[in-house]
Amino acid sequence: MVHRTVLETWSWKQRNPTIKDVLDENNLPKVAGKELPTVGWRTAQKYPSEVHVELMSTDLIPDPYIGFNEHAVQWIGHAEWLYKCIFPFNPQAIDNHKVMLEFQGLDTVCDGYLNGDKILAADNMFQTHYVELNPSTLKSSNILFLHFKSALQYAKAEEALRGRVRAGSTNLGDPSRVYLRKAQYDWRWDWASPGPELMTCGIYRPVLLSTYNVCIEDMFTKAYVGNDLACALEVDMGLQGHLNMIDKYSVVLKDSQNNVIKAESVSTSVGGEKANIARLVHWDFKKDEVKLWWPVGYGDQVLYTVELIVLNKSGIVLDAKTHRIGFRSVKLIQEPLEEPDQYGTGTTFLFEVNGVRMFMGGKWYALNRSIQYPKPDMSGSNWIPADNFLTTIAPQRYRAWLTLLRDGNQNMVRLWGGGIYEPDVFYDTCDELGLLVWQDFQFACGVYPAHDTFVASVRKEAEQNVKRLRHHPAMALFCGNNEDYQMILQWGDVKDFPAIKIYEEVLPSVVEALTDPVIPYHRGSPYGGKGWDTADPTIGDVHQWNVWGGKELPYQDYDKLGGRFVSEFGMPSMPCMKTICYWMKDADPQEFHAQSKLMAQHCRAGSFERRFAIAMNDNFKVTEDLETYVAVFNTQLMQSEAVGFAYQSWRRKWGGEGKQYTGGVLVWQSNDCWPVTSWAIADYFLRPKPVYFTIARHLATFAVGITRTVIKNKPNDRPRQFYEFGAFQTRGATLDIWAVNGSLSPRSVTLELFSVDLCSTWSHKETHAIEMPPNQAVELLSIPCPGPPKTDRLSPTGYPDWTTTSSVVVGARLLDPDRGDVLARFADWPQPYRFVDIVDPGLRIDVETGQDLNTSVVSLEVAKPAKCVVLGVVGDGEDVTWSDNALDLMPGDKQVVIARGLLGRDIQVAYLGKEKASKIL
Repeated sequence: MVHRTVLETWSWKQRNPTIKDVLDENNLPKVAGKELPTVGWRTAQKYPSEVHVELMSTDLIPDPYIGFNEHAVQWIGHAEWLYKCIFPFNPQAIDNHKVMLEFQGLDTVCDGYLNGDKILAADNMFQTHYVELNPSTLKSSNILFLHFKSALQYAKAEEALRGRVRAGSTNLGDPSRVYLRKAQYDWRWDWASPGPELMTCGIYRPVLLSTYNVCIEDMFTKAYVGNDLACALEVDMGLQGHLNMIDKYSVVLKDSQNNVIKAESVSTSVGGEKANIARLVHWDFKKDEVKLWWPVGYGDQVLYTVELIVLNKSGIVLDAKTHRIGFRSVKLIQEPLEEPDQYGTGTTFLFEVNGVRMFMGGKWYALNRSIQYPKPDMSGSNWIPADNFLTTIAPQRYRAWLTLLRDGNQNMVRLWGGGIYEPDVFYDTCDELGLLVWQDFQFACGVYPAHDTFVASVRKEAEQNVKRLRHHPAMALFCGNNEDYQMILQWGDVKDFPAIKIYEEVLPSVVEALTDPVIPYHRGSPYGGKGWDTADPTIGDVHQWNVWGGKELPYQDYDKLGGRFVSEFGMPSMPCMKTICYWMKDADPQEFHAQSKLMAQHCRAGSFERRFAIAMNDNFKVTEDLETYVAVFNTQLMQSEAVGFAYQSWRRKWGGEGKQYTGGVLVWQSNDCWPVTSWAIADYFLRPKPVYFTIARHLATFAVGITRTVIKNKPNDRPRQFYEFGAFQTRGATLDIWAVNGSLSPRSVTLELFSVDLCSTWSHKETHAIEMPPNQAVELLSIPCPGPPKTDRLSPTGYPDWTTTSSVVVGARLLDPDRGDVLARFADWPQPYRFVDIVDPGLRIDVETGQDLNTSVVSLEVAKPAKCVVLGVVGDGEDVTWSDNALDLMPGDKQVVIARGLLGRDIQVAYLGKEKASKIL
């Protein structure tokens, strides 16, 4: 039998100069000639353990996420730390057993000592470290020391030995980071505000002590789905220990209800000290004997458990292992396009799951109804670690985050290359929720080395993590790195790029050798084009940062800035006031303005003030009021409008066969690692921003969009005007209307266009019968923008030659022609919003609370159009969960939102023209 014990009772302290004299408290460690405060032995309050978290739990340091405290704790990364565990052992109870210590996650440079003898030297945070022990050296009571050295000093020493290289901008931390296999964001990063510089250290994943005669070293489950969707399963395994004790193996496949689908007993007479047994079983399944696993919205997430048991001649279980699997096929399709788009021809970059080509979105439940539509379109978001302190992320928090993404119509999540390989619970939850995983290997924005020792460490890291992740049906892609190729091209002065060996030899060979069916591999993100031109929109994937950053173009240019797959793009915003108040705790009231020092502490990306100013001043009226500028409203509305326009523009490029020009969009980013201003669509506390809801609507099964193109005033005006450029004095505008049918069947709908003038009583309605082909976008209409007759109202400046459309809001709805259900809606407003004369929309809100006091039905109606109506709650208490929010409302179109957790509190609202939230009377 295998006995596994988690070693979870630890003490910790700051290390004194000599490991042999661990109890000596007299000598203080020094950094740059200055003595550091000594921390004596303390009992670890949390397991797994991280030193910042431990120091906070004993009030030895302040919370680094509040105020300027990050700067007060920098000394921790320069110090060294000891962990100590005393554990019992009974040699008489392990006759002929092997003994193994398993360190599942050490952060990062660590030497291990058992009873005074060195047993471990680790320098890779992403590896699991195994140490086989001699049972004769163990005592009834044993002392295990883990000595963690400074990652900062290790990296700088390697840099001094091997040379300084380029590694991102100054906002991406010290470039010596590339020499250490540690989460790169610990050196800080530029996620609109950077991740803080907090050099974590400690036992961030469990330590196990195992004793065994025989153990299953590796279990390889291969779930096949053929082109005809026929399913098969193979199970391989690797064993370790006294294999002559084994009599037979049992392999069992069970469904989620624990019903046995198939079982087989295999006899063996294998001897020796180690064996790898290929094809322990191979099962072909009849039609419907097992069901397929689908991404969310395409079908059910059907999961099965494979149980492998090793038995001796007496029928005693020597070891057992289980995998939860799903039957699915996944392919990355890169094939020539038949016709050119605005960029040319090139090749596709799209994912095909179980034979269905998908625009990378998510599932969508029709709001306000019980109808559930299938969602065969895909999009997603980029995931960074959910906290700088990884030991604080409980399984429930992972599930809450991933459920939030699923419910926001995301069904692909890209794990970015500057973070970590997440724990098993992350991938298990993705399997359950139907979220496909794009997994970067952990390299980001730098010139990484490729000397033999480094490559060997990376190979081992890759092998361990590919083996750990390969059985998950959610796994869709392994990717070599984040932006390493791109940065080499942008810099133009890097003569040597040694990590090509890693990205083009080591990693693809590991993925090919260790996955079956083979999981697709992509060299880097972005990657493609001639000479790996990472900005080529016709090949591979692109990261589009020419709006925020780069050329600093207006976000209304997103429709010209796409590519075959947009794996990064985004626009930042500040979080809600409740989150801002968290980091502003006890701050001077004078700090409560957008340009204060303390706000800058939580928003430090390069040129953020100027970049915010450009986009904000282009589109909104200037304000110095923090609540108006920050929260709900202006920065969040800007983020929502920019990202929403990008999504609708690029999803419009998902045409029929041969015209699938854009295969997916992954917004940067899904989450935050601390309370901060960032690109995240929901903040550190899982509070969704308006953009979260906007993305969800653009990725619905059925979606409709409008683009307004202004007719220029004079021949020398710029060719394309995205708004009423001459201070709303233009000669007309055209509307292009398109829609997306994300289902796999053709659909008949009614297109309703309703135009409303903000400055008069004029309105106009028209309807069109539309046929929508399956799984693609379709162009519907191109018409002049309706407007009031000039006899009814002159232009804003009184000149009759100019159009009256500059104050017209056009709403589009897709209606079920039989039931009248609203399948999709969109409202197009004249822009920029700073020129729009906002009128009181006459907003009416009705709240009904049923027997379940936790759930309320909120109905909203308007007499005039309202832009981005954001619902909130008056007073303190738990956050409310809204089924929808940040709504564009049109007259005659009542919208209904389900509120959970309102609990009798009053609702407050904000919208364009009423940016400061207040209670609706």
